[in-house]
Amino acid sequence: MLELKKKLAQLLYDKSYKEGQFTLTSGKKSDYYFDCKQTALHPAGSYFLGKILFSMIQKLPEPVSGVGGMTLGADPLVSAVTVISYLEGNPLPGFIVRKKPKKHGTAQFLEGLANFSQGNRVCLLEDVITTGGSVLTAATRVQEAGLEVKDIICVLDREEGGKQTLEQKGYRFYSIFTRQELLDLVKK
Repeated sequence: MLELKKKLAQLLYDKSYKEGQFTLTSGKKSDYYFDCKQTALHPAGSYFLGKILFSMIQKLPEPVSGVGGMTLGADPLVSAVTVISYLEGNPLPGFIVRKKPKKHGTAQFLEGLANFSQGNRVCLLEDVITTGGSVLTAATRVQEAGLEVKDIICVLDREEGGKQTLEQKGYRFYSIFTRQELLDLVKK
């Protein structure tokens, strides 16, 4: 798995990591920006992310019935994990949490609920965690839809308080990389 992480780190660094002056979703200013979608939508990146995330999901303290996350950042992550889980013989369905409910039909926040039963435990995926605000919104909507969330996995933890916020709210939090871990793997 370390070899896959090194390959993923290099691809993330090349495609998704930018230094400069940026304003984040949280409104915070940052000297770097991480656009995971650039890597998650790349064929190798999707494969590496799917394999690594699925491996992490397999090691969670309690099994889950599926994965999901807030659109748009989690969409390619969810798709990658669902495909890899099928290929690995342990299929996990996915769902997507909308930012706003549908204005027609079922008017729901979640897409993919037909693949789940009330009370199923699921894992939330996120591309980047800064404050944890977006994933907390997603977790609330998932729980309101009748699913249980205990675990959250992200690609990059910016180490700006999100992990602590999520853990204080009772979630178990995991990340593939912190910024420093990503940069260290690329420099080796």
